[in-house]
Amino acid sequence: MMNKSNNDWLAMSDDAIIKTIGAFIKHHRIAQNRTQHDVAKDAGINRTTLSLLENGDIVNISTLVQVLRALDLFHVMDVFTIENQISPIELAKLEQQRRKRASNKRKNDQPESDW
Repeated sequence: MMNKSNNDWLAMSDDAIIKTIGAFIKHHRIAQNRTQHDVAKDAGINRTTLSLLENGDIVNISTLVQVLRALDLFHVMDVFTIENQISPIELAKLEQQRRKRASNKRKNDQPESDW
């Protein structure tokens, strides 16, 4: 079963998406009982920049990456993984090349029968 989000991302404006990301960061920071100062220090950014991110203001994407790393939330980046997929045509070709039956193995030291 597919995991569905409560948000309809396609219907949301860019500002709404940015605010949702900020709320996500703030929620997890508070759940970890960490101050903005501590997270900002661990992320190597200014506390004001973290506050901007949490409030849904536009920040640099590298800032988001640094904050995700500082909050140990880097697993959310898994959605950006690119998986190699085989085309149906290539799959059919591989299926044709696959062996369908076993053959008898002959030992090289036994002469072939005339029968």
